[in-house]
Amino acid sequence: MLGKPLDGWRLKVYTVIFEADTVAGRRFDVMLILAILISVGVVMADSVQSLSGRYDPWFNGLEWVFTVFFTLEYIARLVCVRRPLLYATSFFGVIDLLAVLPTYLALFFPELYALIDVRVLRLLRVFRVFKLAAYVDEYQALAQAFVASRRKILVFLSAVLMLVLIFGTVMYVVEGPGNGFTSIPTSVYWAISTLTTVGFGDLVPKTDFGRLIASFMMLMGWGTLAVPTGIVTAEMAAQRMGRRQALPTTRTCQECLTEGQTESAKFCFNCGAELPVYQHDEEAAKG
Repeated sequence: MLGKPLDGWRLKVYTVIFEADTVAGRRFDVMLILAILISVGVVMADSVQSLSGRYDPWFNGLEWVFTVFFTLEYIARLVCVRRPLLYATSFFGVIDLLAVLPTYLALFFPELYALIDVRVLRLLRVFRVFKLAAYVDEYQALAQAFVASRRKILVFLSAVLMLVLIFGTVMYVVEGPGNGFTSIPTSVYWAISTLTTVGFGDLVPKTDFGRLIASFMMLMGWGTLAVPTGIVTAEMAAQRMGRRQALPTTRTCQECLTEGQTESAKFCFNCGAELPVYQHDEEAAKG
C-alpha cells in the first residue's frame, strides 16, 4: 500500500485531510482549528492555579479527549499518504507529532505538560482554510528571497559584528569599569543594544566623548536596520518580475506533499510527479 498511487478510500481521506478545496476538506480544517484553539485554551487555563485546583479533573479529561483526537488524525495522515516517512519528517509532520507527544510524555515527566502549547503552530493551516492562498504564495516568495539573498545578509551581519566589536572596545577604553563598562563583552552588549536602537538603559555612557560615540551609533543604527530589508525587497522584486502569476490552490502533490499546485497542472512543479484529477467544490471555492 505504501508508495502506491492513491485511490479509493485513501484518495478520499487524503483529499479531505490535505486539501481544502472541497466542502468536506474545508469543514475538516475548520473543525481541526477549533479543536486546536480550545485545546491550547485548556492548557493555558490549567496553568492558572485558582482554576486548576477547581477544575483539574475537567482539564485532564478534555486534554485526553483532544490528545486522542489529534493522535487519530496524525495516524490518518500517515495512512493516506504514499510516503509516510516523508510526511512524518516534514515541518507539519513534526508539528503534528509534537502536538500529541507531550501529553504521553507528561505521564512520566509532568514538567513537559506545558509543551502542549506547541499545538498553536498548527494554526498555520488557517491560510489553507480561509482560502488565503495568495498569502501562502507570498510567504513562499519571501522564503525564496531570504534563501537567494542569504550570502548578502551574511556579509552584512559580518560587517555589523565588526562594528559592534570595534565600538564596544572603544567604549571600554573611553568609559572604563568605573562607568559600568567592566569588560569588552559587556561593552559589546551595550554596542549591540545601541546600534539596534533598543537601548535598555541598564548601561549608559557617562563621559561626553562616550555620549558622542553613542549618538553616532544611534544615528547609524537607523540606516543599518534598513539594509537587510532593502536586500530582501530587491530580491523579491527581481523574482516577481520573472514569475508568472497563477491562481494558487490547496491542491497538494501526493508524492512530495508540496501544496499550491495550480488547477490546470498535470505534474507537480516541485518533483515532477503526475497529479491526480483536481477535485474541488464550488461552495468551497466561494468560501
